[in-house]
Amino acid sequence: MKRPSVATTLTGVAVAVIASAVIWPGAANTIFPGAGDRGNAARAYLPSILVGILPAYTPNANGGAIGQAQAQAPAAAPNAPAGSPGGRPAVPVVTGKASRGSMPLVINSLGTAQPMATVALKTRVDAQVDKIGVAEGSLVQAGTVIAQLDSRQVEAQIKQAEATLARDVAALEQANRDVARYAELLSKNAGTKINLDNARTAAATATANIAGDKAQIENLKVQLGWYTIAAPITGRVGMISAKAGNIVRSGDNTATGTLATIVQTAPIYVAFSLAQYLLPDLRDSIGAPGAEVQATPQGSQRTIKGKIAFVDNMIDPATGTVSVRAVFDNADEGLWPGQLCNLRIVLRIEQDVVSIPREATQSGQEGNFVYVVENGVARLRTVKVARTQDGRDIISEGLKGDETVVVEGALALANGARVVIRNDTGKTDS
Repeated sequence: MKRPSVATTLTGVAVAVIASAVIWPGAANTIFPGAGDRGNAARAYLPSILVGILPAYTPNANGGAIGQAQAQAPAAAPNAPAGSPGGRPAVPVVTGKASRGSMPLVINSLGTAQPMATVALKTRVDAQVDKIGVAEGSLVQAGTVIAQLDSRQVEAQIKQAEATLARDVAALEQANRDVARYAELLSKNAGTKINLDNARTAAATATANIAGDKAQIENLKVQLGWYTIAAPITGRVGMISAKAGNIVRSGDNTATGTLATIVQTAPIYVAFSLAQYLLPDLRDSIGAPGAEVQATPQGSQRTIKGKIAFVDNMIDPATGTVSVRAVFDNADEGLWPGQLCNLRIVLRIEQDVVSIPREATQSGQEGNFVYVVENGVARLRTVKVARTQDGRDIISEGLKGDETVVVEGALALANGARVVIRNDTGKTDS
């Protein structure tokens, strides 16, 4: 026959010791001081009918049993009421306080940081890159030169147009002189009218040529501006695809066709979605006192505060959600475009709200309830929970806000049961 292992033997001994401490706590205290008290506490988790047939036990001031005679006292009646001297012993519990005061209405969500503006810089002319004016990833102000293209050809065209303008201006002056001379001769009957008309036509032609020359010069100067690629917004530059000496071409839709991308990082949006039933509260929160959005970038412990800036004009029928954007100053760039953020959205601050620790609320067939401790006795109180927030249940009905409620040990309680409050180690209140 196979002998039992040492582990099996020790397990059996341990079970026997625990059972003895529960059944005869007085005797257990005599052999192992304190063991009887622990066994008596374990009785609170046994059925009432079973506790009623166990020997009674009352600890004395020194932690031991009052006497062997009491340990052998007759068993209490199985149907003795809870909390009576012959019923169940007092149940050790941990309690918390119901409080009344202001409480924020908070919604938690997940959002993505989005730049308020994004600009892809592309060339409008075919040219060679003369120089790059900024480093990749640098923060630039609006108007900063990002790239300078070779503009010598268009500059030469401007000089040519200016020369043409000067020529036409001289032609106009000559035509005006001819008009004046032929008009004087005609007035003295020394000239012909046809010469005067031809001179006036030449002057009008020169005037039109001058207007065309000026328009041509203006057009070339606009084109000259295309050879200087500057930042249209203040933001951060991404990767620059072309370096000095490369040829860039207009209409290039490939990846290299974009010289660089600038994103605005301050201020910045954080986009997220909320369920449609929150839309009324969400719209009321815009500009309301105490309303704010707190963003915590994933991987960071820092929280950045902002406010609701935009609610979309349509609910997505597929998901039943509405798109929302919050705006943040982001002067120090704590939020980065594309970054995931944990959001805490405070819609408003509610006043005179009753709340209790979440662990105090129990669920039964008739709804939620709590145990309220009054004069060392647990009283069952039916409550209505409005919502749960930050580890506390907001109670709309059932409590006034100054009660002591059971947080731990409620599973061993019945209405009217005696309790022992043990909130702190080594401290017992009844």
